[in-house]
Amino acid sequence: MDETDRGDQLPPQAQLARRLNLLLDVVAAERGRPVTFREVQAELDGRGIKLSRARWFYMKEGTGRLVSDPVLLAELCNIFNVDPSYLAGDSADLPQRIDSQLEFVKALRAARVKTFAARTLGDVSPETLKAITEYLNLDIDRHPGADKGAASPPEDTQDGPPATP
Repeated sequence: MDETDRGDQLPPQAQLARRLNLLLDVVAAERGRPVTFREVQAELDGRGIKLSRARWFYMKEGTGRLVSDPVLLAELCNIFNVDPSYLAGDSADLPQRIDSQLEFVKALRAARVKTFAARTLGDVSPETLKAITEYLNLDIDRHPGADKGAASPPEDTQDGPPATP
């Protein structure tokens, strides 16, 4: 999978946010729960790097000024076990681990939707269910940018926008 077809058209802040959210999706898929701000903050703090909740939020959302601190970006890459150039934007290619996990996340999302549809629709003919499944698979393939959000929306990760005073 190559980001150049959609990633290069985004502003730098949005490119960083997309890459960071892809990392978060992969880690959530691998360990079965989302990464919280507190976990990232604690990891960085242990490495002597400070990260505020506001800065984390702006990095994930792609809003505000571009975060280009090479030390922060490199340590985030180290935490997520990817090449340090990934968040710095030096490479348009997705690391192989991220690419393969994204395919898994996409399939997992499709399975959840299919399961929900089957439960909701109840007694639907096999032909109708097959047609719905095919449509969902086509729709997922048609919208590759839909992988920006978390693999599973967390109930309470405390990663929302920073509280206003």
